[in-house]
Amino acid sequence: MKWNRVVMASAVVLSLGLSACGAKPDVKQERTDSSPSWNRNFYWGTATAGYQVEGDAPDSNWRRYVDRTAGKPVTDPFGAVEPYKQADDFRHRYKEDIANAHAMGVNTFRFGVEWARVMPQPGVWDEKELAYYDDVVATLLANGMTPMITLMHWVYPGWITDRGGFLDNVAAFEDFAKAITKRYAGQGVLWVSINEPLAFGAMEVRTGAIKPDQFGIFLDRVADAHRAVYHAAHDADPKAKVTTNEAYIPPEVLAQFTGFGIKGIDGSFFDRVKDTLDYLGFDYYTGTAADNPASAQSMAARWNTKLQPEDIYYVARHYAQRYPGLPIYVVENGMVTDNAKPRTDGVTRSQYLSDTVFWLQRAKADGIPIIGYNYWSLIDNYEWGSYRPRFGLYSVDAVNDPALRRVPTDAVQTYTQITRDGGTPPAYRPVIPAAKCSTTVGQDSCAPLDVNGPTVALR
Repeated sequence: MKWNRVVMASAVVLSLGLSACGAKPDVKQERTDSSPSWNRNFYWGTATAGYQVEGDAPDSNWRRYVDRTAGKPVTDPFGAVEPYKQADDFRHRYKEDIANAHAMGVNTFRFGVEWARVMPQPGVWDEKELAYYDDVVATLLANGMTPMITLMHWVYPGWITDRGGFLDNVAAFEDFAKAITKRYAGQGVLWVSINEPLAFGAMEVRTGAIKPDQFGIFLDRVADAHRAVYHAAHDADPKAKVTTNEAYIPPEVLAQFTGFGIKGIDGSFFDRVKDTLDYLGFDYYTGTAADNPASAQSMAARWNTKLQPEDIYYVARHYAQRYPGLPIYVVENGMVTDNAKPRTDGVTRSQYLSDTVFWLQRAKADGIPIIGYNYWSLIDNYEWGSYRPRFGLYSVDAVNDPALRRVPTDAVQTYTQITRDGGTPPAYRPVIPAAKCSTTVGQDSCAPLDVNGPTVALR
């Protein structure tokens, strides 16, 4: 994630196809968390992304876009672009951030290896920056944490931009992927090939890298890139685990954005690559419902949009039914605030986290093969042009605080208890009222789930 003023991205980050109502999913169990090839029974995680947190941004497509547009009259459909500054300076403070994650009991840490940082010129590797990522991995392992590494989180080297962008340079990306997957083979890494492919395409349209009518062919090339990562990782380590994370947005959102001329969205991106997935990673932030009309025009960065944590159950069930046999990992989920101010609905990050985990426990109890959950994000960060949307477990005021202090939110203590106990307490019941007739994956919540139904610990 994420993006700040979701106009075009929310049009394309979606998954078509509705789940059946009511019945438990028919899920094959041979590839779930019971498999000895998985190194944990449950992955409790948190997440970052290279460009959004690292600072010291190298030459890249996004560095150029921000330098070209920041502080200038608004031409971006997402609103004015803020200067990048130093983000959270994770590049030099990663040990502090990993220590904070470890203290919460988190056993998995998602980060990105930035292609632009480690390969600043064609065929030239920056050994200092490779050593930095080596130490991130070593620090995670020393803290008993599984590294989850993303290879493409929308950012690529400036020299790739000069050669036509990602669309025309999948072979170069494959060379990068082969080198990185080989470098960290055998260390229990969970690989994420391409972050949110449909949103990636939307951002390429936003920055002018591709035209709207190139969207379909762009997704074809992203599918090629994913398969390249899958094969590279498995060549380096037969036990490798690879996914791409799809951001689930209700299908009805698409109808409101047909005017952008985007073509080539023909269902779930997973349909293109389902033969090269070891697990299925999805991202979920909010849904649509009869009493949540604002969500049809906006998404994660809309701090006043009604939250629908119960829909994470329906989305997980949808994927379990559509892709039986694949373990399911929530790669991103979180709650946004407006510049760290309290939400107008009064919901706190702690409450949202607890409600979400409760519904994941319900999903697991109903046979949905949930194996992991990452909260997005560990720290507030640069949300693709703005520091205003805040998702962090730890608040960081990158605009006004030169010290970039990590200030814990109320959710830090809550997540610590959740990871210790394997979920919410048996007597816990959701505090956020369920939406009225959710349309996120059909009309499921018109007959809402019983909050007194079974739950299980996630361990």
